[in-house]
Amino acid sequence: WSHGTKVWVSYSPLIRHFNHPSLDLNFGLMKSSTSLLRLCNRKILSRGFSAGIVQHRHTELNNLETKFEFNAESKKEIDRVLKKYPPQYKKSATIPLLYIAQEQEGSENWLTLAAMNKIAELLEVPPMNVYEVATFYTMFNREPVGKYHIQLCGTTPCMVAGCGKDSIKKVIMDELGIKDGETTEDGMFTLTEVECLGACVNAPMIQVNNKEFYEHLTEESTKKLLDTWKSGGTPKEGNQNHVKTCEGPMGKTSLKGGEPGFPEFLDLDKVIAEKKEADAKKASESS
Repeated sequence: WSHGTKVWVSYSPLIRHFNHPSLDLNFGLMKSSTSLLRLCNRKILSRGFSAGIVQHRHTELNNLETKFEFNAESKKEIDRVLKKYPPQYKKSATIPLLYIAQEQEGSENWLTLAAMNKIAELLEVPPMNVYEVATFYTMFNREPVGKYHIQLCGTTPCMVAGCGKDSIKKVIMDELGIKDGETTEDGMFTLTEVECLGACVNAPMIQVNNKEFYEHLTEESTKKLLDTWKSGGTPKEGNQNHVKTCEGPMGKTSLKGGEPGFPEFLDLDKVIAEKKEADAKKASESS
């Protein structure tokens, strides 16, 4: 390319559009083609933050001919979400709508190109605006995943805490016979190492299907989780040891209750159980 032409740069890992020269990438003003090429060769720019490759590849299950429509339940939820935003800013609903599409019955926890195009149509934005969001966040799967999508946190606390994420990762790979980014032949499990999932105090941990957290893992408890899923069971969410919240070896040292201005910790197990009971009651009443 020559002076003054437009350049496409793959950047962490979104496709960004810049004018050359004077490329402001937040951490330096690029004033020459040499600087730009040097920047593109840096390892940080080639690191993928979303699961799978950034570029779309047509497959039998995901191509321009693939059909996608939101069902009645999803449309109702979309209407609820869009009411949160002024009409001129409804593209702010990109992430919620991507999640609705991925969670819709029949989507099997992944997003097709058609689903992303439908969202762009609803939000009245260029499809690229939706693609760049879906390719950035590991919560969005752009390829089919297993029934149990295991997202293993690989950030620093999970790497160094307890037995460390490397030991947990080895157990998962050995037990399932897959590597990072792969799915078992029976379609039951997919393993993906991701960035921080926000449960650092209870590291190491995994998230399954963008919902359930399993924390304070050891090699033994990880194997037990896998065995439970293999047998068709549902393991207990949360900490996989005796700890109820994020207490250290000395137990609870603060927020014990009864102190002025400080509430007692919620019993999360009780809260989850009550919510599940209420949801089941609501479902039975509506059926």
